[in-house]
Amino acid sequence: MSSRILVAEDEPRIASFVKKGLVGAGFEVTVVADGAGVHDHAVTGGFDLLVLDIGLPGMDGFEVLRRLRAAGSAVPVIILTARDSVHDTVAGLTGGADDYMAKPFRFEELVARIRLRLERARPVPDPDVLTFHGLELDPRTRHVSVHGRTVELSTRECALAETFLRHPGQVLSRDQLLRLVWGPAESGASSNVVDVYVRYLRRKLGAGWIATVRGAGYRLEPG
Repeated sequence: MSSRILVAEDEPRIASFVKKGLVGAGFEVTVVADGAGVHDHAVTGGFDLLVLDIGLPGMDGFEVLRRLRAAGSAVPVIILTARDSVHDTVAGLTGGADDYMAKPFRFEELVARIRLRLERARPVPDPDVLTFHGLELDPRTRHVSVHGRTVELSTRECALAETFLRHPGQVLSRDQLLRLVWGPAESGASSNVVDVYVRYLRRKLGAGWIATVRGAGYRLEPG
């Protein structure tokens, strides 16, 4: 999926040039020409990065930035402006900007800085969290989510989900699941208990996550 860039620029020629170049570089681009509009777009959280001109009508870039940070927005911001004094540079960076470029600028440098900021903003996955196509489970906290939606599971349901996540795409027989989830102490339990808990998981996670492999067992698949 392409990164979404919000460009705040009131000069039509520059706005068109930047948008055309960024779209050509593979980004999704929205251009807004006034400060209030930029703030309203950015605060939605629907953008991955903001290229912000300071000299915007209505509400200048410094005020847009101040309000965004006060509202808790962490969107990376690259200031792009004709104001290149040390005072303005310091004001932008201390006000919460991540980078600062003076006009005129080299477009290749702007793209390089955008890619760098996007890379730094990308969350580092927790190696202890089990993930599979939007299904996530943290074995330490037993927190489970499906595409960002938290799912409440019982202890046994969570153990079954963890077992599937540790063997994604692998067919697990009922006997294997009994041994891995219920353990030796309950090895004599009926394999029907596995079917019951698989139904519970399907009901909570979504029916498409666990496929029945006739005569063999169950397999975790992208939901």
